[in-house]
Amino acid sequence: MRKPVIAGNWKMFKTRVETTAFFQAILPQVRDVAHCDMVVAPPFTALETAVAMAEGSRIGISAQNVHWEEQGPFTGEVSVKLLRDVGCTYAIIGHSERRQYFAETDETVEKRTRAAIAGGLKAIVCVGEVLSERDGGQAVDVVRRQVRNGLGRLTMNDLSHIIVAYEPVWAIGTGRTATPEIAAEMHAAIRKTFAEIYNEAAADALRILYGGSVKPDNIAALMNKEDIDGALVGGASLDPASFAAIIKYK
Repeated sequence: MRKPVIAGNWKMFKTRVETTAFFQAILPQVRDVAHCDMVVAPPFTALETAVAMAEGSRIGISAQNVHWEEQGPFTGEVSVKLLRDVGCTYAIIGHSERRQYFAETDETVEKRTRAAIAGGLKAIVCVGEVLSERDGGQAVDVVRRQVRNGLGRLTMNDLSHIIVAYEPVWAIGTGRTATPEIAAEMHAAIRKTFAEIYNEAAADALRILYGGSVKPDNIAALMNKEDIDGALVGGASLDPASFAAIIKYK
């Protein structure tokens, strides 16, 4: 049985003071939650604050990106070693905004994922198609390619350290959400791809999250689908009450 994961990606929002206030508000609301793993991904500047605030709770803290080298002349990048030093246990890799605005490729996704796993982080690896690919009937082919090129050369042991997040890019921050049926179809295609690369058991164990305008009013319908194992939440994760409602979808 795959344990669901509800992860919040704050993107470029919240100062340290705002991070403190968020955790003060949400921790009492999710103190007894045990049905899912909870993750929050603040900006780099608030990571240490988030780790301190989440101490003793069931909320894990994630970075929003990670570099593949341990150290070196890579201005603006952050390594696994540095993230582990502040207490991170997860890293988001290959988010659609990283691919769209910062030239991330399947190759760099693979390098970042390998580094995260080797350094002891759990990797939340994102895949997904843009609107033109969806409307052109290429969505499944695009996502299968991203899986094969970005994750298809990992070892069987590596798979236990990754979570895949499917992001229909056309549904992020637009208010337009892929129907549960559309999301479930893609999740099934992702799982089938892993079964082809590895085996059925590995594919069945893989947790696949949905990310695309997830809100309290659509999370239950999404979670009712067999192949959807949780959510990567954007804007709705910035509000403690909203995020808590998503976490407590059951």
